[in-house]
Amino acid sequence: MDINWTDFMAPVWLSIKIAVITSLIVFILAAAIAKAMANRKFPGHSLIETVILLPLVLPPTVVGFVLLVVLGRRSWLGEWYEQMTGGTILFTWGAAVIASVVVAFPLVYRTLKAGFEGVDRDLEDAARAQGAGELQVLRYVTFPLAIRTLAAGYVLGFARGLGEFGATIMVAGNIPNRTQTIPTAIYVAVDGGDMTLAWLWVISIIGISAIMLMFVNRYS
Repeated sequence: MDINWTDFMAPVWLSIKIAVITSLIVFILAAAIAKAMANRKFPGHSLIETVILLPLVLPPTVVGFVLLVVLGRRSWLGEWYEQMTGGTILFTWGAAVIASVVVAFPLVYRTLKAGFEGVDRDLEDAARAQGAGELQVLRYVTFPLAIRTLAAGYVLGFARGLGEFGATIMVAGNIPNRTQTIPTAIYVAVDGGDMTLAWLWVISIIGISAIMLMFVNRYS
């Protein structure tokens, strides 16, 4: 079977782009919120954490439906975006990033929060007593002590963004060379009986994931 390698690589490059952007956004947001929530109790703490973790237990199609409503042209957000740009959020690769961020965030948040809670608070307090500011405490005490968990959280965010399917296909669709990612491409290939192409995409996503894991394991 002749394979058009340009068409084959399009979902691969798009998936990598979405995964990189997703992992960076999720890591920054999750790290900030996890640090604020770790080892603290305040009114509404349980409610906030329940809302944060909800996408983790909901079916991806439910998350996709909610995003479809929130980002649609009839919503205030979709209407505002259309007025500003002249286009829609839905059925773009940006919508795929949003879907991946929402789905990946709870997983990364839980991982980073566990890492921050594992850091000895006495060491952080000792650094503050020596005159270190909060950013210095984070940079020289908290982050180095939690580096393995932080690395694991980043990889989880990348992997979740790379493999997201359910919510993505609802808000971004499966448009070849525009919004088609590796998971949606595999689905279409299997549905069409093209097992050779499906296997090639499966091998590619396994390879990308393995490289990320080896890199992070070596770094941490």
